[in-house]
Amino acid sequence: MIKGGLTVDHNAPSVLHFQSNYTKSELRVDSVSLKEFTKYEWQENRLKNIEKVRKRTLRVNVSNKDGKKIGGAKIKIQQRKLQFVIGCATPSSILMSESYQKWFVSRFTTAVFDNEMKWYYVEGLQGHENYSTPDAMLKFFEDHGIDVRGHTVLWGADNIQRWVKELPPRQLLSESVRRMGSLMSRYAGKLVAWDVVNENLHHPLFEERLGKNASAMFYKIASSLDSKATMFLNEFNTLEHPGDMVSIPSKYVEKLQEIKAFPGNEELVIGIGLQGHFDSHPNIPYVRAVFDLLGETKMPIWLTELNVMPCSNQAYYLEEIMREAFAHPAVKGMMIWIGWKPDRCNEMCLLNYELQNSPSGDVVDKLFAEWKTTNLTGVTDKEGSFEVKVFHGDYEITVYNPNGGANVTKEVQVYDDKSETLHVSISL
Repeated sequence: MIKGGLTVDHNAPSVLHFQSNYTKSELRVDSVSLKEFTKYEWQENRLKNIEKVRKRTLRVNVSNKDGKKIGGAKIKIQQRKLQFVIGCATPSSILMSESYQKWFVSRFTTAVFDNEMKWYYVEGLQGHENYSTPDAMLKFFEDHGIDVRGHTVLWGADNIQRWVKELPPRQLLSESVRRMGSLMSRYAGKLVAWDVVNENLHHPLFEERLGKNASAMFYKIASSLDSKATMFLNEFNTLEHPGDMVSIPSKYVEKLQEIKAFPGNEELVIGIGLQGHFDSHPNIPYVRAVFDLLGETKMPIWLTELNVMPCSNQAYYLEEIMREAFAHPAVKGMMIWIGWKPDRCNEMCLLNYELQNSPSGDVVDKLFAEWKTTNLTGVTDKEGSFEVKVFHGDYEITVYNPNGGANVTKEVQVYDDKSETLHVSISL
């Protein structure tokens, strides 16, 4: 199946042109479906999807010690954490600014380091490792209950260390395995995910030097070094640039299948990392089509490095992309790639130099508020029940005893599940 989408800004006759680089067979189109949506219809569909895939009914049943149902009991429900992951990148500057720390930890549940775990950062000179910065960053986030993604274990890009580039194949293999052991054993059990071989569609250094199964082998090694974390592919342009034939969704799926076909990887859950470095005109219908196609793999999809290049509509486009991701059931998280530094700003910033929100920062805060169930109150009916639909996440439920007895507080996880309603029983 081929799936895509486009946005049309003005009325004009159009022709759909199908082209393939495969010349050994004739290309024929058996069935074509083209459906138009207004902007309003698209947004309404997205809102309905959010209600369907990001919320669940919570039913609180209150009784006394003898099992008698208690009506008229006041209930307060407070969300402590959203199940859907919304995280942010940061450089080591977070260790230097208390104001930035407060801003970060008050919003995000997951962090990823810009460069501080990369091979060239901790071992610029062969045999001279220095983990002091990533150690300090990880401790900070652990102390504040924030999860961390590991970025990145191996990377075949042109800007890797010169000494790595110059290694002969046998030594490249041994040094790569040593690197994996050094990094992943150090942080095993402490991270939620690893980008194992970064951008291996665009930068297939290891396949070129070590053979076509190089990445598959590294993923097997990685899973043995840290069995608790999810191992991710992490690629650019799959989502944001339909014209990049190197990393189109079908190529991504081929790589995923190639890795899972390697002996020992058959049951491995491999996360689909879509970087999401968008230019000034993101193709939102295509974004949804990519989510649909990659979602068929049943592997978790994350936007791993989300940003929008500077333009007059930067904040608007960021909001559109985030809403599209949140509305799709296959997407489990997104990491915003801002990399705030006190002396400069990269392509997109959520903060200015004075640590005040930018328009894009305001968008993120608005969506946090919209996707959170806060200070929800209610009263049990005569059957002792109170029912409400809430966003998936961790909650604290407090029931106030109408008879003057002790109040009861209970922590519950309202997560995505086949059962539409989560029943929570509380005894006063």
